[in-house]
Amino acid sequence: MKRTVFKEEHELFRKSIQRFLDDEAMPYYKDWEKEKQVPRSFWKKMGEQGFLAPQVAEKYGGMGTNFLYNALLSEEYNRVGSGLGGVGVHSDITVPYIEAFGSEEIKEHYLPKLVSGEMICGIAMTEPGTGSDLANVKTTAVLEGDHYIVNGEKTFITNGYYGDLFVVVCKTDPNAEPARRGISLLLVEAEYDGFSRGKKLEKLGQHANDTSELVFENVKVPKENLLGEENQGFYYLMEKLQQERLMLSISSINTAKIVLDQTIDYVKERKAFGTPISKFQNTQFKIAEMKSEIEIGRTFVDRLIEEHTAGNKVVNEVSMAKWWVTSLYKRVVNECLQLHGGYGYTEEYDVARRYRDAAVTSIYAGSNEIMKVIIAKNEGL
Repeated sequence: MKRTVFKEEHELFRKSIQRFLDDEAMPYYKDWEKEKQVPRSFWKKMGEQGFLAPQVAEKYGGMGTNFLYNALLSEEYNRVGSGLGGVGVHSDITVPYIEAFGSEEIKEHYLPKLVSGEMICGIAMTEPGTGSDLANVKTTAVLEGDHYIVNGEKTFITNGYYGDLFVVVCKTDPNAEPARRGISLLLVEAEYDGFSRGKKLEKLGQHANDTSELVFENVKVPKENLLGEENQGFYYLMEKLQQERLMLSISSINTAKIVLDQTIDYVKERKAFGTPISKFQNTQFKIAEMKSEIEIGRTFVDRLIEEHTAGNKVVNEVSMAKWWVTSLYKRVVNECLQLHGGYGYTEEYDVARRYRDAAVTSIYAGSNEIMKVIIAKNEGL
């Protein structure tokens, strides 16, 4: 079924991204996976082309585009590999907090550097003892004069090892009842005294996507680095998590389609008992089922892209998409690996990497169990 969410101008933009990635990412991606990082030089090239945070206003160096361009970029990043997810965390998840809640001085200082690739950013939510339960973070920020003194630890932070700037979720009122009323967001530079990085985490998949621990020991953060109002951070997170979860749904449904297309090509060529395995009824049934589910999922996600771009609140529907699409993605890569047989278990074929990369999608950006809790609450349960 023909997609209608993207128009001619978007597809022209897509072609320019594809050309860039074919030249600057595709030939090197396997090396980046081995090195477990995307080089800073690539980030800067992305910035030069206007592919980092294109939604940022022109006066801060961006292109002033709408969300459709972010969605399109995400699809093309995942054509290369999930290890480019750090670019999405930078452009689509972290920068929007600075755009929406930063003071004019903060935006003038940081946004041009983030758009150009001079600085890489990430968001520090998760802690060793706190994942989806953001209201109960233990990292503290105490205002003393002109600075907040930040103490605590974060973990599983994308862009954590090489990032320059972090939106840090911290507790500014430890006595707040309920706890969500004591959360604030602070911008912390990696150059600040007392900031350090813990170990770079060894992960099952998404190897090019650097992930690490962050440590804050009496870090002095200028009070001007507060995003929005003090103790309102939890509500800002709830506002922006819709986009984060939608981006994950976009990347998951698109990657599922990529893997299925690769598998269709493979089963047409691979022979067993003198016959292409595409001629076996079992293969045909599995392909038909996956194709149907992916088309259904993509149609729903495309509708959510339109709703989100229009500024509509679709938290419940995005929660549905996040759990269902990521679950579908994991099923698809599992079935596709099976159709590849033993070859699917080798690094020679892309499906092996995609299989590893898919595992985390049901965990981050709010676990799929949390998505179901949100949906149930919206039904009055």
